[in-house]
Amino acid sequence: MTYRTGMKVLALAVALVAAPAAAEQRLSIGTGGTGGLFYVIGAGIADVLNKHMSDTTARAEVTGASVENIRRVAADQMNFGFSSSSTLYEAKNGEGPFEDDAQPVAAMAYLYPAVLQLATTADTGIASIEDLAGKRVNLGPPGSNAAVLAQRLLESYGVFDPSNVQFLSYTEGTNALMNGTVDATTVLAGAPTAALIDLDAQRDMVLLSLDEEKVADLFEQYPYYQPYDIKPGTYPDQTEPVTVINDPATLFTKADADEALINTISGTIFEHLDELGEVHPQAKAISLETATKTPIDLHPGAKAYFDSVK
Repeated sequence: MTYRTGMKVLALAVALVAAPAAAEQRLSIGTGGTGGLFYVIGAGIADVLNKHMSDTTARAEVTGASVENIRRVAADQMNFGFSSSSTLYEAKNGEGPFEDDAQPVAAMAYLYPAVLQLATTADTGIASIEDLAGKRVNLGPPGSNAAVLAQRLLESYGVFDPSNVQFLSYTEGTNALMNGTVDATTVLAGAPTAALIDLDAQRDMVLLSLDEEKVADLFEQYPYYQPYDIKPGTYPDQTEPVTVINDPATLFTKADADEALINTISGTIFEHLDELGEVHPQAKAISLETATKTPIDLHPGAKAYFDSVK
């Protein structure tokens, strides 16, 4: 070995020793309350990314769900998150809770049906949405799409009373119902969902069904909402179908998020749907066939992935 070659080898060795280890990539995922499906499936996604993306640590963050997730992702406080389709549409177009304040967001994937479940217990005597007039109702976490949609539903029935509503997490809401501090509570998630499974196990749960004729104006005004029937037996004590509002869950990110990163995240999730499907029955509804049915345009990184697997 010549002197010059030896010095090059020595310099390379020194550089390798001195070079810092590759920085671990940290990903923050906006989900919802711990009793809701956003959190359960978000935690499942985090596990998949941690297992299959090298030098990456992903974490599902407990949040107030859709509205908070959108604002925090747009502010670069989180990398991507969950949202109801309606809220994501409104955020992109500066409507609803984002009026005149359009957010720089893009879709990553349609995930699964998310339905507004309005629950009470048999001992309240409440048997219909009309019966909620003058009652204490938890609308869901503050700033969440559950709260927005629940208010719209109650307004359609003429029973919304600002002095009688509370804004609690899904778990807090079911606890308040069991403690008698509210008369009904809402959950916006796939059915079945953890908070209502727990409620049904401890009380005689009653799910309130909507009359499509009475909310026809709501569906006309907000065409991204859909009627949806929760099948009998979805919850152990449920013997009849329950008609509710479907507002599909969508994964999204910031519009200018790194294209290669979003492409990799998308591929990692959808190439391991078998693993993700193990975290909850509703996760099995996530599929490549429906992934691109989003309320706003896909992020270029996500689109490139889905185009590549058509």
